[in-house]
Amino acid sequence: MQPGYRPYPQQQVPPQRTPHSAGQRRGGIGPMMSSGPHHQVPLTQAQIAQQQQAAAIQVEMAKRRSRKPTDKNLPDNIDDCTVGDMATRYRELRDFERRLDATITRKRLDIVDSVNRSVKRWKTLRIWVANTAEDQVWQGNGLNVDTFDFSSNLEPTYRVKIEGRLLDDDDDLDQDDDSEDGNGRSEDLDRMEEDPKPKSPKAPKYRFSHFFKALNVDFPSSRKGIDQSVEWKKPERAGPSSSLPAAADFDELTFKRSGDENINITINLYRHEEPERYAVSQDLEDIVDLSEATRLEIVMGIWEYIKLMGLQEDEEKRNFRCDDLLRKAFGVETGSIPKLHDYITPHLKPLPPVKLPYTVRLDEGFHKDPQPTVYDVRVAVDDPLREKMLSFLNNAGYANMLKEAASLDDQLAIIVQAIHVSKAKHAFLTSLSQDPATFVRDWLSSQKRDLDVIMGESMRGVGEDVTGDEWRKGGKESIWSTINARESVNVLLAKQPIQAQR
Repeated sequence: MQPGYRPYPQQQVPPQRTPHSAGQRRGGIGPMMSSGPHHQVPLTQAQIAQQQQAAAIQVEMAKRRSRKPTDKNLPDNIDDCTVGDMATRYRELRDFERRLDATITRKRLDIVDSVNRSVKRWKTLRIWVANTAEDQVWQGNGLNVDTFDFSSNLEPTYRVKIEGRLLDDDDDLDQDDDSEDGNGRSEDLDRMEEDPKPKSPKAPKYRFSHFFKALNVDFPSSRKGIDQSVEWKKPERAGPSSSLPAAADFDELTFKRSGDENINITINLYRHEEPERYAVSQDLEDIVDLSEATRLEIVMGIWEYIKLMGLQEDEEKRNFRCDDLLRKAFGVETGSIPKLHDYITPHLKPLPPVKLPYTVRLDEGFHKDPQPTVYDVRVAVDDPLREKMLSFLNNAGYANMLKEAASLDDQLAIIVQAIHVSKAKHAFLTSLSQDPATFVRDWLSSQKRDLDVIMGESMRGVGEDVTGDEWRKGGKESIWSTINARESVNVLLAKQPIQAQR
């Protein structure tokens, strides 16, 4: 009787491949590669020598950097060895340099913070909407009354043009008027000629399509099956630095449709803002007092409300207690500040489009003196100072200036090191001149003791105080017999003496 279950399949051992011989032809498209890890090709002697040489160069550069002097402070009591108040002036310059560096760094950080905040300014975008008529009945259609063929293939049509221009600020207009008045006045002949002031760079010119990401036109319900819908969408950028194609950067949009009667249309403009602004619900608007805002503005408004009402918990600073308004908006008793973005998401909706109603006039009386319909729309633009601040931050000369300052600092450190050496020589010779015999005896004793300690010949407890400092004790059990101490001494003795420049 056979068992009622299916036997477990045994694991099959894959057949091993035999090494490929030189004379045998292998089938297939190309060489077969195993899926496992591949062994690296062994390096040649030249490559190994090259890697060793590169490692040696890196070690040598690290030694040079460690030996490079960095101290830029003058030695103590240097005023007694110099003529005049040069040391005092140098210290004053060093203090001024520190304060100047701190001020420049603080100002640069302020500029970076201002650029990251992306402050916006509100300006007026004026939009003109007009239409023209073509091949209408009252235009004659080019028919000849002397012929018997009164049929015509011409279809009455119309064109609607939507054009937008960004208006200048009132302040700019006033400045232009003042400059025109100044040019019209009679110049003083006795006044000295002045060099013309350089013109400040103009703010970037924004076109009509810059402020909107989509546009469509709503026709009456009676003509939806007749007229094709009008729709435009801005193409997405390939990257943050890429520019829009020329077809997506325009100041006017024109579309053509057929018709011979006046119709009412609605032009819908969907705003394009970076960062995106949202319509705030009424519950959240009662807290932040904003009907339209970005996510960052809403979060900051809620945080200001929490601090103003004293709702932040004392023990856990990341949590806050909800009052009636917060409880109504978020539906929780205790909220978490890191979750504010999750709390506000249900209360945000896309901004409604800007609706521009317009009547397409096709009657003869209107086109005798046509007048466009004008709308003013408030739009947000970048602060003109932001471009200047960005150019200041991205200035290529700033890196070169830092390299030049670092080079001058290195030269200054070398000079200060030479001053330290000269000060040590001065102190040595001064002490020698005051009491030569005692100075030479003490100096030889000190040198002998240091040499015995370095060479390890000074035994512990022989000829010296056992209770002295550890570094003064020699012998096999002292710290001078360790590997670190010997390597440090070898590096110290290997240093080349610095020769004073004459």
